[in-house]
Amino acid sequence: MSFADLSNIHFSYLWAFLLLPLPLLFRLLLPPAPVSSSAALRIPFYQKIQAGIAPYKKSRSLSAIILATLAWIFLVTAAARPQLIGKTIHQPLAGRSLMMAVDISGSMQIRDMVISGRTVTRLAAVKAVASDFIEKREGDRIGLILFGSQAYLQAPLTFDRKTVATLLKEAELGLAGRETAIGDAIGLAVKRLRKEPEKNRVLILLTDGANTAGNVDPLKAADLAAQEKVKIYTIGVGADERIIQTPFGARRVSGNDLDEPTLKAITEKTKGRYFRARDVEGLLKIYKVLDKIEPLSKDDLSYRPVTELYPYPLAIALALSALIALLNSFSFNRARAARKEELV
Repeated sequence: MSFADLSNIHFSYLWAFLLLPLPLLFRLLLPPAPVSSSAALRIPFYQKIQAGIAPYKKSRSLSAIILATLAWIFLVTAAARPQLIGKTIHQPLAGRSLMMAVDISGSMQIRDMVISGRTVTRLAAVKAVASDFIEKREGDRIGLILFGSQAYLQAPLTFDRKTVATLLKEAELGLAGRETAIGDAIGLAVKRLRKEPEKNRVLILLTDGANTAGNVDPLKAADLAAQEKVKIYTIGVGADERIIQTPFGARRVSGNDLDEPTLKAITEKTKGRYFRARDVEGLLKIYKVLDKIEPLSKDDLSYRPVTELYPYPLAIALALSALIALLNSFSFNRARAARKEELV
């Protein structure tokens, strides 16, 4: 480590150095431990032995104090958690910043989507296709909003695509309420995207119904999105018609209450596009189109590597403690040997 590197040393817990005078304060403020004057064994030449050991005890005490002081200083330094902050490393990245808002209201439980010949709920179809879409977005930042009667940020913009895909797969119907708050979902997305570069402010909104809840009107939320340069792509999910079984036999009914005019108006205000996904194949085609529409943006990810240094002062403190113990043992044995020679 050069002298230039010393200026890059950072202490995470700088306040720990306030503990340095603690042993001295204990020594000054606390009364000394009582010394018993009674001896288990009295010998005639006790005073001579004490006189012979005294020089060694004085020398040992001074050395022990110096070593103990150094050990305490290094121990406190380790507790302050020193870190070596390296030079800034710039890593260019190419990717998108996509916020996905997924409808998990009660109507998403309707079974009118088909995967591998099996009829599944709309939410299950969205999970299957959207999860695959998320996992393939290498280099992109993905965020996730789940909305029903309320809108919740499930995952902020992140490069951790696997976690976002897992959170989407774990979403349950009705978790955010049974109704649909499209305006609140857009407002929440705008709030999370406004700090991103303008070209990266993209929202993909998937819903199968109309706005029936929330505090924000969808068109007013779209105006706010347009003001913040957030481009919105809306996807209407669900078949146009579905067959249900009644006591009088099979009956064909309308597939959903999708408010297409509002969804189209949202995209027009924000210069996005509206897509209609009547089946899983339609969803797959939409995501392929989105891949071509949204251009790659170039970001610069910068970070400074951090190296933990606390093991070094901690090791020195432990070594000094061991040295104190060895010094005490050596000094005592030396004094006892010297006194034996004197008695002989």
